[in-house]
Amino acid sequence: MITIAPEMPEDSWEVEALYDLCFAPGRTALSSYRLRDNVAPVRALSQVARDSDGIMAGAIRFWPVHVGDSDALLLGPVAVHPTRQGEGIGASLIRDSLWKAEHSHWQRVILVGDAPYYQRFGFVRLEGVEMPPPTNPERILGLNLSPNAWQGVQGRVTRWSGAAQG
Repeated sequence: MITIAPEMPEDSWEVEALYDLCFAPGRTALSSYRLRDNVAPVRALSQVARDSDGIMAGAIRFWPVHVGDSDALLLGPVAVHPTRQGEGIGASLIRDSLWKAEHSHWQRVILVGDAPYYQRFGFVRLEGVEMPPPTNPERILGLNLSPNAWQGVQGRVTRWSGAAQG
């Protein structure tokens, strides 16, 4: 049985080890990581999945960003341990955390990912939104957490400069 729980500060080293295992070397050199530099993840939405033995099976994090003059959540990374992939853990983490985000003050979510995978959660390609280069514009996806939240939102995605997020 898998249990999803909020990521606690003491989980950080395990989450980072999981990301290192699941993603290519140099992952922190990606442009999306520049948006995370010196910015704390949104703790209320960042979660871990553990099996009945307490072993980490997956993790998801969210980060506050600005898109033009608007605020948004940057989803990612989300990762599932290679031995647990195909069990629906990633989808469960995404659905659970998006439900929590929808019931918070956040209006919209952005990510860089594969549309065929993320469209089942309601993500669509965003027009007029520019992630730091080099990012393929076809992979910039967004989700409305409230009706029409992305309508009229355009511009560069920049690092968060607001108050600390919980």
